[in-house]
Amino acid sequence: MAIQSLFLICLMAISGAITSTEAAAINPTPKPISVPFNRSSFPHGFIFGAGSAAYQSEGAARQHGRGPSIWDTFTRRHPEKIFDGSNGDVADDLYHRYKGDIKLMKKIGLDSFRFSISWSRVLPTGKFKGGVNQEGVQYYKNFINELLSNGLIPFVTLFHWDLPQALEDEYGGFRSDKIVEDYGEYVDFVFKTFGDKVKYWTTLNEPYSYSTSGYSSGTFAPGRCSKYAGNCTEGNSATEPYLVAHHLLLSHAAAVKIYKQKYQASQKGQIGITLVTHWFQPKFPTDADRKAAFRVLDFFLGWYLHPITYGDYPKTMQSFLGNRLPKFTPSQSYSLKGSMDFLGLNYYTTNYVEASHLTTTNHSFTTDLRATLSSVKKGVAIGQPTVLNWLYIYPRGIRELALYVKDNYKNPPMYITENGVAEANNNSLPVKEAIKDSVRIRYLHGHISYLLESIKKGANVKGYFQWAFFDDFEWDAGYTVRFGIVYVDFKDNLKRYLKYSAYWYKRFLLKY
Repeated sequence: MAIQSLFLICLMAISGAITSTEAAAINPTPKPISVPFNRSSFPHGFIFGAGSAAYQSEGAARQHGRGPSIWDTFTRRHPEKIFDGSNGDVADDLYHRYKGDIKLMKKIGLDSFRFSISWSRVLPTGKFKGGVNQEGVQYYKNFINELLSNGLIPFVTLFHWDLPQALEDEYGGFRSDKIVEDYGEYVDFVFKTFGDKVKYWTTLNEPYSYSTSGYSSGTFAPGRCSKYAGNCTEGNSATEPYLVAHHLLLSHAAAVKIYKQKYQASQKGQIGITLVTHWFQPKFPTDADRKAAFRVLDFFLGWYLHPITYGDYPKTMQSFLGNRLPKFTPSQSYSLKGSMDFLGLNYYTTNYVEASHLTTTNHSFTTDLRATLSSVKKGVAIGQPTVLNWLYIYPRGIRELALYVKDNYKNPPMYITENGVAEANNNSLPVKEAIKDSVRIRYLHGHISYLLESIKKGANVKGYFQWAFFDDFEWDAGYTVRFGIVYVDFKDNLKRYLKYSAYWYKRFLLKY
């Protein structure tokens, strides 16, 4: 057994996460290991937290005035696109159980909880003139106050994919530039209503995922794509992902402008955006594969970070996409350039990249990469496989990503806003067995270790959020996988149990 594994077992036993008998069962002859690795290894003021999103965890989908979102519609119209045909109607019922869940956050020792506001819970039609849902507003006020009274920092995402269905019906949601004004009106209301107590805002979560999965492959709401790209009844995989991304970026810029002009001086908060990417390695040591790896990184990360940093899309995308890539006006470019106080980064895994010279007229985001992504080379996996076919455990990638942003995007303040691993939801396992998530402990330990290395090498990382706080509705995977450090018993009244990883995190977060 590796030294790292021994150390983790010792920590769990010391913290009470497992008994000495259980520790012996995992490692029959444990030896004391001394490894000085805990929160005190990180800079003063570094934030450690965990998170979830509104549709994934809140539930109460049809209660207390909440309007429907595109995810409510998508899961009802296309249950076949969710692995278990499920939805977020109840999810973890955070809406009703938030006080108990916040007590668990405090017990674990989190500094912060990252959550999203459901746009249609506060503005059911998506528009201020359509009426404010005061019950929804009061819920978020209560939630934020409860976090603060328990010593936790609210870290709020303004849009985590659950667009009000009314805006999708009216003009196609983010396919139309009308969304920019409505999104601006929504965030203005949120800043005014909650901004006195919220000091960290992210405008969007993973616009990459929203654009590609919602409009290229059609596996996420609203489920649009070309016939050749997926099982969709309408859409255009060649153009819509880029049009939607364009309007997402303009919406981000509008939100930042509103916050900075009207609220930041008095509320003294910060605003940023959360982007997601894998890390990418050339599959073979050829010029073609090296160029392909950086090109893919441009399509995943640079697609959004380049306009926000430099005011325009990466040259690679402009060259490869031609007139399918929308153009910014000079004023739009100006509004985007420098439009973040910090960058949120979601990282889960790393892929090999091999250049592909296949050309096609059936364009989609995947074919536009002109590269093949894989997780295996010559029969050897890039890292430990998991239950998700896209997620192989490769901790070093988080260091490489942070350093890449440092070297190529002016080293902005960075928060790792998501990092985690899923395990299968095995309903045959008793709870006392299901909470033994040693894979997650190794995942967290490895990634946090490499993140610390990036900081020592100059990356301006300010915080880390484990994903997810509890098992929840995992989008197209439904409830077939568990990402949480808190186990939710979906068969027994949604009871919560701390997993071994929660105890490990608690031990790690002890202040020395």
